[in-house]
Amino acid sequence: MGSTKERASVRKAKDELEGTAPGKAAPAPARKSVLREYAEALVIAVLLALVIRTFVVQAFKIPSGSMLPTLQIGDHILVNKFIYYFEPIRRGDIIVFKFPQDETRDFVKRTIGLPRETLEIRGRQVLINGVPLKEAYAVYSDGPSLGGLESAHLGPLVIPPGKLFMMGDNRDHSMDSRAWGFVDVHEIKGKAFIVYFSIRIRDIPCASGLPRNEGGECVERLDGDNPYTSPLRSLYSILYSASYVVTHPPTLRWGRFGMLLH
Repeated sequence: MGSTKERASVRKAKDELEGTAPGKAAPAPARKSVLREYAEALVIAVLLALVIRTFVVQAFKIPSGSMLPTLQIGDHILVNKFIYYFEPIRRGDIIVFKFPQDETRDFVKRTIGLPRETLEIRGRQVLINGVPLKEAYAVYSDGPSLGGLESAHLGPLVIPPGKLFMMGDNRDHSMDSRAWGFVDVHEIKGKAFIVYFSIRIRDIPCASGLPRNEGGECVERLDGDNPYTSPLRSLYSILYSASYVVTHPPTLRWGRFGMLLH
């Protein structure tokens, strides 16, 4: 009998310490509201996206033909932003970097000259340390070039430490290190490695007869000089283009989806 009373007394004391009534189960924890759960999930998703975009992978769109035929106008590429922490930059790498003359703009070119190398260009031939460079990716046109680059003679010049010499694959129509000099390795954003989406942007008619920019995108303007940046007009243009693509599937370059870059 005494043993039973002792057990009951111990159980009562334990229930009091845990904040529950004798013989009753502890109340279930209050469930979060659905709104709070969605808000927390959204915050986590945004933070993950920011981390991935800043340190892992970032998407870019190709607006010009300076890297034709490797990169087409309307290609959307992914850039590996951490790879150069683990391996050196190699000749031939396709790199996205800050434009040396305007760091608010991003450029994409191919790495041709590496630090401390001696580079020389004789017309259509690039020489590295006096040895002709084999470039299966480079293309030249028979027509007029941009600024007479096809006949330019450059160097020999020694590439400084921490600098790169970058060129577009579309040699006669690329403003690159031949025009604006070296790229600092600290201005590199990452290595392009895949085309995840591609669209024939010039095949989509502009709404309301708007003009196009160099990349083939429709330009919204209030008048002949000032860009028209109304969010509603921008949203309208996006929806218009999306609806056109849905009804005209050949506008997409299906064969380029998932294409690895070399």
